[in-house]
Amino acid sequence: MKEVVLDTETTGISVKEGHRIVEIGCIELENLIPTKNKFHYYLNPERKVSEQALKVHGYSDNFLSKQKKFNEIGDEFIKYIKDKRLIIHNAEFDLAHLNNELKLFGKKPIENEIIDTLVLAREKFPGSQVSLDALCKRFRIDNSKRTNHTALIDCDLLAKVYINLIDQKEPTLNFQNLENDVNTKTNLNVSYYKKVIVPTDFEIKNHKEYLKTNLKKNFY
Repeated sequence: MKEVVLDTETTGISVKEGHRIVEIGCIELENLIPTKNKFHYYLNPERKVSEQALKVHGYSDNFLSKQKKFNEIGDEFIKYIKDKRLIIHNAEFDLAHLNNELKLFGKKPIENEIIDTLVLAREKFPGSQVSLDALCKRFRIDNSKRTNHTALIDCDLLAKVYINLIDQKEPTLNFQNLENDVNTKTNLNVSYYKKVIVPTDFEIKNHKEYLKTNLKKNFY
């Protein structure tokens, strides 16, 4: 099954207060490797952005008023996520807003399999901070570009966090060049590094002699 790392930005927190989505970003993963198949739109929410939300993502009412409305991209979004597992950080929030948009659009709510990385992080690191920024820091993922919360940047970071949360090495890393990279002090996001040292023929011969001598002493 292909997976989609998904993030949204909104005019505010609560759907009940009429807040809407202003941005959707998605990055597709196949065998944990990002593909070139991305989905991204800024959206006209048909309402004002709250002051708090503006501080988070920085999208002004004037900028958003020139974007497409959800009902213009809704069918494309449904087709994009079809039969794919969704990877979301704090999925309850994003799904509430997405399902609200789908309802306004006259469509069924999302029924995809969901993996909430917030839940995964809480289970793996109980009592620790599990925000996206905190997890980037824990896994040494560079989040310096995240000056504002934007959907595609957050998706890129979340994809890397997700791979680390499920204990998989980041697939874009070329392990054949790892030793050279370490020697040149390249800044790599590596969870572990093990150098394999192959013994020489002389060392193997000495080891066999050692085993013969010492095994006899230990068993007799």
